[in-house]
Amino acid sequence: MEILVLIKQVPDDSVEVTVNPSTGAPDLAEITPVVNAFDTYALEMAARFKEANGGTVTVASIGGDEVDTGLRNCLSVGADKAYLIKDDSFKDADSTAKAYILSQAIPKIEEANGAKFDMIFTGLEATDYAGGLTGPQMAEDLGLGCVTSVIAVDPADNGVTIKQETESGYNVVEAATPVVLTVTKPDYDPRYPTMKTKRAARKMTIARVEGLDLDAAKTAPATKVVKQYAPPKRQAGVKLTGDDINEITMKAIGMMADAKAI
Repeated sequence: MEILVLIKQVPDDSVEVTVNPSTGAPDLAEITPVVNAFDTYALEMAARFKEANGGTVTVASIGGDEVDTGLRNCLSVGADKAYLIKDDSFKDADSTAKAYILSQAIPKIEEANGAKFDMIFTGLEATDYAGGLTGPQMAEDLGLGCVTSVIAVDPADNGVTIKQETESGYNVVEAATPVVLTVTKPDYDPRYPTMKTKRAARKMTIARVEGLDLDAAKTAPATKVVKQYAPPKRQAGVKLTGDDINEITMKAIGMMADAKAI
């Protein structure tokens, strides 16, 4: 199968983000960009599917030249080809606009590859702006089916069988291809690159997708950020000590009652 994995480069979410007091925006200048965590799960799922069933994995992202780093990391852990959808006007696009841009870029990538994609993977959401909207909106723009919160996918006679995580358990559904899948955390972790795969990725070409014929009205943000601010700091907890467990329990209950927590 021909598989496309869409990735986004985001600030490293293991680093605490502070707000710039002069601008009110997150201060990201000193934070190293990384591939969005949910997108790494999507790539790992796609790579495992390819290894078990054959096919090719292509990875693509919207952005500037700085996204080459993330795309090369993907090439070192299972992707066979990479495309950068590049245009400075994409910088301020929201999820609706990005979904439209991707829907216009994907046919160009398919044309360059000489084959249409059977599955289009993306992460469930991004760790910088966790909306979870781009995948379903893109599927709508492409006229394709979409399954969200995917944790496993296997080939089936008429398409693929998908295991979907829900709040109450799991669904197993069948979908015809082509289909868009948004991936949450499966029961395995993404693989790490080796020195050999890193060297190979550095030599690979990242193709550019530029000059798309886009409707300006559809690339304009449909949403506006009114205000950005840091969440309130969590207050330190209270530690109760002593030898009498009953006394400590009653004291804790009393404190919760005073705080109207019970």
